[in-house]
Amino acid sequence: MMPKVIFITGNENKYREVEFVLSKFNIEVFMENKFRKIELQSDNLEEIAKKSIEYISQILKPSKDAYYVVEDDGLFIEALNGFPGPYSAYVYKTIGLKGILKLMEGIENRTAYFISILGVLCPDGQIRLFKGIVKGVISSEIKGIHGFGYDPIFIPEGYDKTFAEMKLEEKCEISHRARAFQELAKYILSTFKH
Repeated sequence: MMPKVIFITGNENKYREVEFVLSKFNIEVFMENKFRKIELQSDNLEEIAKKSIEYISQILKPSKDAYYVVEDDGLFIEALNGFPGPYSAYVYKTIGLKGILKLMEGIENRTAYFISILGVLCPDGQIRLFKGIVKGVISSEIKGIHGFGYDPIFIPEGYDKTFAEMKLEEKCEISHRARAFQELAKYILSTFKH
């Protein structure tokens, strides 16, 4: 029997991406949204993800065939000293894409990157972290209808279109979240005992 991933999130868009990525590894993923992830105030994504999964591990017992996963991610803009970073969700809710573009007006250096950190409770009770990064630039305007969050203003390195101009399949080849979950999938397949 293959292991399964229980993704603790209330975000359907993230779930769809993860489901697509893990299907390539024949790993089933289930969305679990009845747990509230604790939102630690920290400027360190690893610390936030680790504390979140430690909290979950106090509520849930490890399962012999399930990996419980929380994710924390952020958009880091070089010219803004890494802002919004760990505060990306709050900044998106408060000033949105237009607010970020306003902050970037007149700035030539538009370099940015997304980081995704997974906090994972493994069947053996161990907690592990997995990381995915994608570099790119902030576009000068909002473009595209796909994706969610900052996707309409982020152009990944080597591309001339935003994540929001890509279909799910294309984004999931290169996104920070896809890279983190690919690392998790490789780990699962290399260690899982049938």
